[in-house]
Amino acid sequence: MKRRWVTASSTTFEAMVNPIAAACTEGYVPDEYHILVTPGSAEDVERAIPLIETTVAEYGGDLDVTRQTLDDEMDFATIVEYYQGAIQTTTARDDTVAVDVTPGRKFMSAIAFRAGLQYDATHVFYLFLDSSDFYGQPYDAIPRPAISLVDFTEVVG
Repeated sequence: MKRRWVTASSTTFEAMVNPIAAACTEGYVPDEYHILVTPGSAEDVERAIPLIETTVAEYGGDLDVTRQTLDDEMDFATIVEYYQGAIQTTTARDDTVAVDVTPGRKFMSAIAFRAGLQYDATHVFYLFLDSSDFYGQPYDAIPRPAISLVDFTEVVG
């Protein structure tokens, strides 16, 4: 059984790297990483991918990375299609899929959240920091009581 991670890009490096590090720590080590690359974030994605691959490898995984580039960040139909397709393809194979709503613009996170719940993603993750003091910090430098990986499939039910 494969495990897929579906997310969007961010110009904040830690918003892309820290959630997957938290998930790996909690036992969700993905095999596939799908990222929607928004305008202006391609360099940040290219910088984050090697660290994401290294993180997954440290937990025994081997990550297959897929990028989809979005030409216009307000192309809502394409954003919806991206999440819907990634989730439904995974669930059709009886694999697991985690949608990470941490990175990206608020409307992208809202679309990802809705799609994750509507199309039965296995997990809909959000990495919560209890203080802005930890923004910009790598996952391993943040005290565990100050960070939580929330799975909205468990919260919303």
